[in-house]
Amino acid sequence: MSTGKILKWVTAGMEVFLGIPFVGGMLVISFMYLPLMVMLILHIITLVYCSQENLDKAPSTLGIITSCIAWIPFVGMVMHILTAVFLLVSAAKEHDKVSI
Repeated sequence: MSTGKILKWVTAGMEVFLGIPFVGGMLVISFMYLPLMVMLILHIITLVYCSQENLDKAPSTLGIITSCIAWIPFVGMVMHILTAVFLLVSAAKEHDKVSI
């Protein structure tokens, strides 16, 4: 499995958690918005790996946008859920190249 695909699965799981109503919001607020910064950095790293491996870059780009506007109540929750769905679908669709 490629690094970009693994990072998509990891960031998708984290986005799912942040998208849980009230739980994700309380986590973000209690850690003074640090989880949003961590997610921004992870999405940028994922974008770089996806660019190098010619994988779909749109979900990581959406993740970057989400990390920047997720501080807005309810908008952030919806954006986290949408980003998680796009990341999960993208990671599941991509096939690894098998070299024998």
